[in-house]
Amino acid sequence: MALLEEAKSVAGQFDYPPEELNKGVKAFIQQMDEGLQKPGTAMSQIPTYVTSVPNGTEKGLYLAVDLGGTNFRVCSIQLHGDTTFSLTQSKVAIPRELMVAKTSKELFGFLAKQIENFLKTHHDEHYQAHVIRRKTMNAQAAQAESEIFQLGFTFSFPVNQIGINRGTLIRWTKGFDIDDAVGKDVCELLQTEIDALHLPVKVAALVNDTVGTLMARSYTSPGKTGTLIGAIFGTGTNGAYVEKLAKITKLSHIEGSEYDRSTGEMIVNTEWGSFDNHMSVLPDTPFDSDLDKESVNPGIQMFEKRVSGMFLGEILRRAMLALVSNAQLFKDEHSGKNSLHSTTTIAEDSALYKQWGVDTSFLSIVAADKTPDLRVIRQTLSRDLGVDAASTEDAEAVKVVVNAIGKRSARLSALAMAAIIIATDNHISRGAGEEDVVDIGVDGSLVEFYPGFDDMMREALREVPEIGDKGEKRIRIGIAKDGSGVGAALIALVAAQKDTST
Repeated sequence: MALLEEAKSVAGQFDYPPEELNKGVKAFIQQMDEGLQKPGTAMSQIPTYVTSVPNGTEKGLYLAVDLGGTNFRVCSIQLHGDTTFSLTQSKVAIPRELMVAKTSKELFGFLAKQIENFLKTHHDEHYQAHVIRRKTMNAQAAQAESEIFQLGFTFSFPVNQIGINRGTLIRWTKGFDIDDAVGKDVCELLQTEIDALHLPVKVAALVNDTVGTLMARSYTSPGKTGTLIGAIFGTGTNGAYVEKLAKITKLSHIEGSEYDRSTGEMIVNTEWGSFDNHMSVLPDTPFDSDLDKESVNPGIQMFEKRVSGMFLGEILRRAMLALVSNAQLFKDEHSGKNSLHSTTTIAEDSALYKQWGVDTSFLSIVAADKTPDLRVIRQTLSRDLGVDAASTEDAEAVKVVVNAIGKRSARLSALAMAAIIIATDNHISRGAGEEDVVDIGVDGSLVEFYPGFDDMMREALREVPEIGDKGEKRIRIGIAKDGSGVGAALIALVAAQKDTST
């Protein structure tokens, strides 16, 4: 079979037709409902204890910190009350020895010290006023009188959250390993070290980055409509959305949980990367199943493994290797295609032969190339994959497969959003007017940089009968920049408002 025909055959395995999409939407809704009712389900549906979303009129100065991995970020956010904000930030690398320290005090003491340094550098007048007050009156009165910074703490590790600023560490990931922190409240660990330094700071909220995305979008979005969904389509994928409290029946079984019931709503962190781990409706190809078998977590995060940037490059690499062996992709034209001594133009140490060797940015470059002879693709093959003198036909074959993998990712992304819109009873196909707009905040490299990702998502949304052409026009999707900073500050604001009203 000719190379392009073979490439189209491989690409066809990634087709995700409307009937499969709609089957997936129904299964997603079903798995959402299961997750709201009981623990231990495929989709965790984690209550976040955040019970309202901003509308853009909020004002004030708030702190946010983000421990997402090897760096620690501290920022202050001035909300101007007109959907705009100003952000000041600093970032510091976590010393390796603190990631595996003997006690949590060493790590959290370091984090508190960075907060102190940040306040001295960027808010020294406020900080010094607090120091003077502490010297002239007892500590308790100083804390009561001074204006305390409310702080949102983005902590990107598995946590069992039981309140807006209460959550115990389940386990460390990303190279951290501090035994004595496991099972402890991470907000309390940070607050203890903040108090030891006498800082005017209260850890007001524990934040998931997806929830932060939703909050940041809701503050900056146009119009009066609150944001329904915050979604990340980047290295990983996850989504959070606003749910009716009455539907989150498992809340009544969570011992010691505390939350504000007055709004009748709560943001739920779906953890949708694990949708359909048992593979009842998700599409599958030999490339997907081989990737999964050789991953560090076989059988887990099956949705994420078909959608997110971390995995798309590896799916492509495996598909390209199949074409290399089946269809003479990247074969040296001068050696004779049927010769026993036929040689490839692929370098021996090519990233094509290494697991995770192809980055998802490669797919974006391929999808964007519109030059007549696909020159950019051929140059990138040479630079990134050690494939010299690739032909235009080689580049066309690669582009056909890339387009199929990217399109399937976008259609699966739309599946998740469509399911939430339908499950939360947003009948946008019937609506009219501003109040019927469904606002969605998104972040991540796929939605920012992958060409046409938004268009492909929208095409899939139109194929869902409950949404259709009319409904898709009412879906407003916008990038929510800096969700972990601005979003964390906004959640601290919500928490502070709840404190003053109780």
